[in-house]
This record gives sequence, C-alpha cells and structure tokens, in this order.
Amino acid sequence: MYTTESTKYSARTDIGQTSRILVVEDEELIQEMLAVALEEEGYGVITAPDGRSAIEYLKSFETNSGEPPFDLVILDLMLPQINGLDICRLLRHQGNPVPILMLSAKGSETDRVLGLEVGADDYLTKPFSMRELVARCRALLRRQRLSNLPQLPVLKFKDVTLNPQECRVLVRGQEVNLSPKEFRLLELFMSYARRVWSREQLLDQVWGPDFVGDSKTVDVHIRWLREKLEQDPSHPEYIVTVRGFGYRFG
Repeated sequence: MYTTESTKYSARTDIGQTSRILVVEDEELIQEMLAVALEEEGYGVITAPDGRSAIEYLKSFETNSGEPPFDLVILDLMLPQINGLDICRLLRHQGNPVPILMLSAKGSETDRVLGLEVGADDYLTKPFSMRELVARCRALLRRQRLSNLPQLPVLKFKDVTLNPQECRVLVRGQEVNLSPKEFRLLELFMSYARRVWSREQLLDQVWGPDFVGDSKTVDVHIRWLREKLEQDPSHPEYIVTVRGFGYRFG
C-alpha cells in the first residue's frame, strides 16, 4: 500500500511545483476519497492509516531539495496508536510550521477550540464535502506560500520612509497618502537612489510596457509626488529633474 502511494508521490513531485500533502486517516474509504480528490487537483499525496505511521513519515520522508517533506497535513482527530491532538502537539513542540487541517466527527465548539489551540490551522467536521475540503486546502497552502515570501526591506532616504509591506509612506514623521502609481514611482526611485530615469523607463516600470498614452503623465505624477514630499516643491531636494535625461531621487 505505501509503496504504491510513494510511487504516485514521487512521480508528481518531479513536476517541480506540486504541493505535497500527507493524509492521516484510519477509515479506508475516507482515506481513499481524500487521496483521489486531492490527486485530481494535481497535489502529491501520501496516506497514513494511524498516528505512528504519520510520525514516521514526517521524520523520514525527505525530498531531494532538502525542503520539509510536506506542505500540508490533513489529520484525523481519532486515530489508532497516537491520536491527532498528540501528533499536532508534537509537531508544534518540534517547531514544525506545516499547516494542519484537522478532521473530526466531533463538531462541538469545545472540540474545535481544542484542536485549534494545540496548533491546528483549520478544523473540518465530518461529514464534509470534498469540494469544501479542497477549497480549505487551497486556502491553507496559499497562506503558507504568502508567509514564506521574503520580507521586503523598509526604504529610507533622509526624512522619507517607505514600507512596502504596509504600503505606507512617512515624510518627516507624518504619514502621507499616495495613489498606487505615486507609491510605485516612489518605491522605484528609493530602490535606486541617485539613478537617473527617463520618462520612457518610468512608464515601462510603473505603468507597464502596454501603456498607451502621453509620456507627460509621468511629469504630472512627479509634480503630485513633489507636492507631498518636498518642503518647497519648486526647489525639490528629493525628486530632481536632470535636464535632457529625466529624473533622479536624491
């Protein structure tokens, strides 16, 4: 049984972008239904019928890339040998951040709260539809990918601070409101301080290569930015015009 499942898993992970899911479920019919539904969505699936097998997989099953072996664990609460709550506690005690979707026939508020408190990320009560389960899996995997994105650095230049994560700009300690295009312009300028940009380069970077319109729109947005950044917009210290070439920051 495990040899067959492992073969499926290996074949799918050769694609390179397949999310890997460990399904821990002792009811054979439910286990098979989960595996089929998830594989039809393109996920790589390994199944385990009890808690001890699940722990062994989590310890020993490694990918060639050196990454954690699974991107998501679907974990039944009531399992032979070691129950789902204890597995969840163990993973979190070990610092394993893998998302956990807990399944249970126990649907009381107390049971759901307990499952979440020991470290599960979501809780689904049996019986459930496969459509809902797949949707919850997608949401957990998407959240995990977003949490793994590198944090963009806060940009600072003199009295201007730009936080890309929060889309916030402070000028001399006061928050200023920028339009999306103004924000992208400023972020580009501050990422490459003192570099000179032509209007065409700014249009390509901020408005996109498919932009159709007058390049003077750059000048309009620069004027608006100066009004929000500069103490004296007619004598700018941040966004400076380089005659015959374009603009630079600083």
